[in-house]
Amino acid sequence: MKDKFTVSNFQDCKRNGKKITMLTAYDYPTAKIMDESGIDAILVGDSLGMVVLGYEDTTRVTMDDMVHHTKAVVRGTKKAMVVTDLPFLSYHKGIYESVSNAGRLVCEGGCKAVKLEGGEDVIEDVKAITRAGIPVMGHLGYTPQSVNIFGGHKAQGKTIETAKKIYKDALMLQDAGAFAVVLECVPHKVAKYISSKLDIPAIGIGSGAMCDGQVLVVHDIIGMFREFTPKHTKKYVDMGNALENSVRSYVSDVVEGSFPTEKNSFTVEDEVIDALDKLGL
Repeated sequence: MKDKFTVSNFQDCKRNGKKITMLTAYDYPTAKIMDESGIDAILVGDSLGMVVLGYEDTTRVTMDDMVHHTKAVVRGTKKAMVVTDLPFLSYHKGIYESVSNAGRLVCEGGCKAVKLEGGEDVIEDVKAITRAGIPVMGHLGYTPQSVNIFGGHKAQGKTIETAKKIYKDALMLQDAGAFAVVLECVPHKVAKYISSKLDIPAIGIGSGAMCDGQVLVVHDIIGMFREFTPKHTKKYVDMGNALENSVRSYVSDVVEGSFPTEKNSFTVEDEVIDALDKLGL
């Protein structure tokens, strides 16, 4: 049986050139299936705001949301390492609040690490959270909580200055104690270069195959989020259409009276019905 995946395993994979596998999950049954399928790590992402709660973006997700969903994922996980996103504005109001919120995700939610977005602007938060004994994963490139600044879902690091910024921020996060960093929607050559210069793993999402590992949103790979399909994802099965077809068939069966059948029903002796009939009510 595979041992529990930990921060140390992230470093071992980087050192040995073994790719790290990571997916998002937001509930118990999904996490349980992933865990039993051999995934290394599960991210309880604030992407739940869009794919689970129906928000336009991630900025409306709260700490209560993240704690609630983390608890469910942890209950379904035995081997995979659970990492949870610190949501929008939960680490922007001072060191005390950043550490408190990170601690809440660990103590109440049960995750083993937290992830936060940003580079130089969050370095002191990363240091403080790490000093508190909580492992931190960084997140650079396209950072969804900054969608209003970016003006939409856009790749980052395509110019000399922005590529330099991502690279410098990655080094700063490493020096601040981050055990890994997510590179989202960064040109693959830039991501490859940054990954080769870091001592910690770079986990890619839309950043090419040369990162130290990959993470994707589970609803994207199974076709359950149909509003749009990001360029960087791969749909392995279309469960959205399968669910729609199943619901349509169910509605038709109920309306036409072909479900439930006797096979789907419980039986009782006729004498019970006779006794009810004699009540005369």
